[in-house]
Amino acid sequence: MRDTRRARLILGLLLTAALVVLTIDHRTGVSSPLGPARGVGASLFGTAEQVVTGITRPVGEFVSAVANSTSAQRRIEELEGQNARLRADLAASALDKARSAELRRLIGTSQRGGFTVVTASVIARRGHPGFEDAVEIDAGTDDGVRPEMTVVNADGLVGRVVQATARTSTVVLLSDPASSAGARLEGGNEIGVINGVGEYGRLVRFRLLDSTAQLTPGTRIVSFGSQRGVPYVPGVPIGVIEQVEATPGELTRIAYARPFANLSGLDVVGVVVAAPKRDPRDAVLPIRDGQR
Repeated sequence: MRDTRRARLILGLLLTAALVVLTIDHRTGVSSPLGPARGVGASLFGTAEQVVTGITRPVGEFVSAVANSTSAQRRIEELEGQNARLRADLAASALDKARSAELRRLIGTSQRGGFTVVTASVIARRGHPGFEDAVEIDAGTDDGVRPEMTVVNADGLVGRVVQATARTSTVVLLSDPASSAGARLEGGNEIGVINGVGEYGRLVRFRLLDSTAQLTPGTRIVSFGSQRGVPYVPGVPIGVIEQVEATPGELTRIAYARPFANLSGLDVVGVVVAAPKRDPRDAVLPIRDGQR
């Protein structure tokens, strides 16, 4: 109890002294005897404030930089996403334009040949029992496609349909080793047989039945046609001869031709659902340089 009273007494005296000092300092103003002490205190507290500010400012700047960095990173990711979408849109637009151009060329080819086609797109490259080189297209029996129909593109002969479902069909390419088609040299009646040799359709083999007929590189070949146009209609460009084999004493002559159709890069194709009323002969062959 005695200690408590003494503490209260000391606290009261200190508060009274503090009030007296504040009153004297306030009334005397600039000439206050406490000026030097106040200056020392201000100096001490000012220095402490500068020190604290010097410590906290870099921390604040670091936190702000981290926050801004995160925001900037998000913005960069957003911009990259937008750029990717724009590139995809441009690529799709270019692809649509290319397909439209290919479709127009295909229609032009079919009109020159006098045959009716159902257009389709190649959706997969696949195998088929008994064949190695085949593709799947997005047209089927619902579109009028049947097995043993000729398949072409804007450049020439592609192959034939071997299987058809309601919405898709399987096409064996001319390049397949088990594939064969009757063919004729342009500008004449010399006939032979085209066989696939694989190698991604880079070349096909042409066996000319008349060993005495002239056969030279640069000569072009068209389809001879099958009976009733099944499986091949006549007059479809096949390819151009690149090399001729020497076959002395043989009854036939052999050459290798480069197909007009890019059999390893097919996209838009046409299935011939109605054969031409008459053989177009060489009318569908591309115009050579210098010709009209």
